[in-house]
Amino acid sequence: MSYLILIRHGQSTWNLEKRFTGWVDVDLTENGKLEAKKSGILIKNQNIIIKYYYSSLQLRAINTLKLVQQSLNDKQNFIKAWQLNERHYGALTGLNKIETSKKLGEEKIHQFRRSWDLRPDPLDRKSVFHPSNIDTYKNVPTENIPNTESLKDTYERVTRYYDSEIKKNLNNGNILISAHGNSIRALCKYLFKIDEIQISNLEIPTGNPLLIDIDENQKIKSCKYLDQDRAKNLVIF
Repeated sequence: MSYLILIRHGQSTWNLEKRFTGWVDVDLTENGKLEAKKSGILIKNQNIIIKYYYSSLQLRAINTLKLVQQSLNDKQNFIKAWQLNERHYGALTGLNKIETSKKLGEEKIHQFRRSWDLRPDPLDRKSVFHPSNIDTYKNVPTENIPNTESLKDTYERVTRYYDSEIKKNLNNGNILISAHGNSIRALCKYLFKIDEIQISNLEIPTGNPLLIDIDENQKIKSCKYLDQDRAKNLVIF
C-alpha cells in the first residue's frame, strides 16, 4: 500500500488578480505561502513519510513544495518536470477573467476553461508571455513548447509522464506531486476514470492536499482532502 498526494500550488499572484496564467511563471502570494505551509502540517499530522517528490517546472509549484518540505522537516531533492505544468491558455494568457467574460460572454469563457478539447486561439510567439520568451523554459525542447492547449492536450502530456516516470515508483513508497489546477484535473481524470463530461465539474482547491490510498495492484482504495473545510467534490468518490 502507498499514498499518492496531489497538491495544487498555493494562491499565486495571478490567481489573486484573476488572470489566466498558464505557463507564465508567477510566484505565490503571502496567502499562498500560508496555504503551502498548512499543507505540509496536514501531511505531517498523517504520519506519512514521503519517498518521492515531483513538481512542475513552474515557480508557484516549486515554492509550494519547498514550503511543504519545510513543514515536514524534509530537505530531500525533488524532480521538476515541465510535463506537470499548468495548461497553456493561448491568447487568453494574461487577461483578466472577469473582464474577458464581460467581453466574450460567460458561456464562452466557461467553455474555454472547462471543455475537454477546445483550445483558445494560439498565443503570438512574440508575446512576452509566450513560454519561448520565458527563461524558465530555456531547456525545454522547442517542439514541446505549446502556443495553446486544451485540457485534452494537458491530459496527454501529464499522463504520459505519469505512466513513464511516476507510476513505477508507487509500490516503493509514498509520492507527492505539486502541480496546478488543470494538470491535477487531468491526472484525476486518468486515475479516477472520470469521463469527458464529468471532468468539466471538477474543481481543484489551492493548497489542499488530496490523499489517495493505493493498494499493491495500484487500485485506488480511498481518497480525501486533508483540509475538509476547503474540500471540493471529487465527482466520483
